[in-house]
Amino acid sequence: MFVSFVSLLLAMMPAIQSSRPHIVFILADDVGWNDFSFHGSDEILTPNIDALAYSGVILNHHYSQPICTPTRSALLTGRYPSNIGMQGWPLSAAEPRALPPGKILPQYLKDLGYTTRIVGKWHLGYYKKELTPTYRGFDSHLGYFNGFTSYYDHITQESASGILMEGLDFRRDLSAAWDLSGRYATDIFTGEAERIIQEHNSSNPLFLYLSHLASHAGNAGKLVEAPQHTINMFHHITEPNRKTYAAMMWKLDESVGRVVRALEAKGMLENSIIVFMSDNGAPSVDVVGYQNWGSNYPLRGLKTTQWEGGVRTPAVIWSPILERRVSSQLIHVTDWLPTLLSAAGGSLQGIVLDGTDQWSALVGKEASPRREALLQYDEVKRTYGLRRDNWKLTNGSNYGGEADGYYGHTGREFSNPPYNVTAVIHSLAGEALASLLSSTTPDEDEILQLRAAATVTCSVKVDAIPCHPVKSSNPCLFDLATDPCETNNLASVYPEVLHEMLDLVSNYEVTLVPQLNKPPDVEGSDPRNFNNTWSPWIVA
Repeated sequence: MFVSFVSLLLAMMPAIQSSRPHIVFILADDVGWNDFSFHGSDEILTPNIDALAYSGVILNHHYSQPICTPTRSALLTGRYPSNIGMQGWPLSAAEPRALPPGKILPQYLKDLGYTTRIVGKWHLGYYKKELTPTYRGFDSHLGYFNGFTSYYDHITQESASGILMEGLDFRRDLSAAWDLSGRYATDIFTGEAERIIQEHNSSNPLFLYLSHLASHAGNAGKLVEAPQHTINMFHHITEPNRKTYAAMMWKLDESVGRVVRALEAKGMLENSIIVFMSDNGAPSVDVVGYQNWGSNYPLRGLKTTQWEGGVRTPAVIWSPILERRVSSQLIHVTDWLPTLLSAAGGSLQGIVLDGTDQWSALVGKEASPRREALLQYDEVKRTYGLRRDNWKLTNGSNYGGEADGYYGHTGREFSNPPYNVTAVIHSLAGEALASLLSSTTPDEDEILQLRAAATVTCSVKVDAIPCHPVKSSNPCLFDLATDPCETNNLASVYPEVLHEMLDLVSNYEVTLVPQLNKPPDVEGSDPRNFNNTWSPWIVA
């Protein structure tokens, strides 16, 4: 099989090298580690994402930031949020703040001849029109500006200074898309992605950034929404909200399959790079009102935290020139800009980056060039997380300790249906990939081996030293190689390692740019000023 794989790569290399690859980056929202079946859970089957994962590289040590805006700023700039003032709480709808000026990923790719499209969530500022996607390097945008919207009516509600504000947040570029109200957001975004691929001139490279709403919670009273016929598929899940969340995941998975199929039908798949990841962990329980019933099991913590459950995020990269495997290389969300720019044949010279070019390591199975990653630094809350090799340093707590434990469904209950390998192989993505790589797609035995390798297991250590950040102001130290679930605090056992890690943190304090957060402009941003839509409200 290996010989046939190499032969196929050699045959394809001239075609791949003759043009820049199409890049499709699919970003899920608030989806937990345990909500993809390739990580070992049988509760929610994700056959298309699994097929992509088993045919590509499962990035089992991929890290993001713990919440929406910081992750997106890191993705598009290649910078740690704390180095550009984008750390801390995400942008609110009424906040006159945005991603700072400077070149971002779509602009670098446009310099290389790419057509650039964004579908879905922006969440990097819109108080001036010059801050919206089509002014920041994208040729088009169908989606929404804020952190979330409702799945069907596309209304975004926000309380600012004690005032409940609400309005439509759905756009074609700068025009309100009232005509799409009533249609399920995931289906809208998937259909738009398919249309973009179908109408694209495939002789030119395409960058498609598909930034899904799924599976972020919506407005109060309808936090989770999905088509009823899809909800009915998950009869084995008894908790009503978790059942609806499972249906949201099914629609997200279906979206990935339809996009892969569209690439194959257009003849673009053979020269494509596809990345799929979640922006942060799931808010499994209600801490501040946006619970979505996702699961980070067996990892510790929630969205907004620097625990593994908040920042160790599911991620996959696929390309016909990558050998399928489960990778333990350390990779951070800031790495995507230099990695994709390198894969596209661009130059990194002169670009100020915190990210690292991982393309050669991904293609050649070399060791990751990254040994260290800043997972979070919030100087206001005094919380931070840093990984160096297998060591993890964490300090501080969110919400008085309410997000420091272990949450969400395990997905290992006996009532779940058995893992359906056949559904993975014959999913839309599975069959599209098989049509391209028929001699090298994984069989059932290899799929199960890859799945086992991607599954994180943790044993509860009865003699472990607990980490209670609320009870103690001292930072905690974990060896993730033996303790991926952060149960055993080794700060007192390895004081020399602790001090080395603290010294590293102090280096990031030197380069820190204070948070740019601003109070909400309730009067200026009020949707009632703009025909009940969230709209840019300050003229440059």
